[in-house]
Amino acid sequence: MRRLKLEKTEGGETMKRTTAKWISLAFVLASLPALAAQGANQDKDAKPADPAPTSHTGSTYVIGPDDTLYISVWKEPDLTETLPVRADGMISMPLLNDVQAAGLTPMQLGAALTDKLKKYVSDPRVTIVVTQMNSQRVYVTGEVLHPGAMNLTPNMTVLQALSSSGFTQFANTKGIYVLRHENGEDKKFPVNYKKLVKGDGGQNIALKPGDTIIVP
Repeated sequence: MRRLKLEKTEGGETMKRTTAKWISLAFVLASLPALAAQGANQDKDAKPADPAPTSHTGSTYVIGPDDTLYISVWKEPDLTETLPVRADGMISMPLLNDVQAAGLTPMQLGAALTDKLKKYVSDPRVTIVVTQMNSQRVYVTGEVLHPGAMNLTPNMTVLQALSSSGFTQFANTKGIYVLRHENGEDKKFPVNYKKLVKGDGGQNIALKPGDTIIVP
């Protein structure tokens, strides 16, 4: 009888421990959806950082009308924005109103804005990125399907410009040349398109603002 009673007691304790384990497991499982929802809400509420715009210019690039600038003022989100350069060469900024931008490099403009903002902001740090180079153009004319002006992109070559313009059936692809006004005079740079497409790198001229490609 004692042994039977002991066995019953031990069996009861075992059952209690098993029941407690199941209750704990059930509580954990019941909590998982709530924890998952909480994590999802945190991910949803967290605002991802905006990627920094990519600069399309070198340190010597001169800003011109119709360019688009990304102006970043460190720790001043209300002053950080993307602005167009107006036809008169000015940009309009909070606190500063109109500021001359055309004729300056991004670094020069950044230094000028930093100096002007010192009256309003403690330790201003300004970064300028030219996101659109609309003031820099080249021209294609002659026996092409799409003559006219096009925006000069970074490191743009004569092959890239001709690929966008296309040729008419009458185009003399051996007589193409780039006309460039430099140091007060016009210079011609001949381009043989057939050699160019065969890999002659010497024919693939890097274009400069104001260049005109003529296809006879």
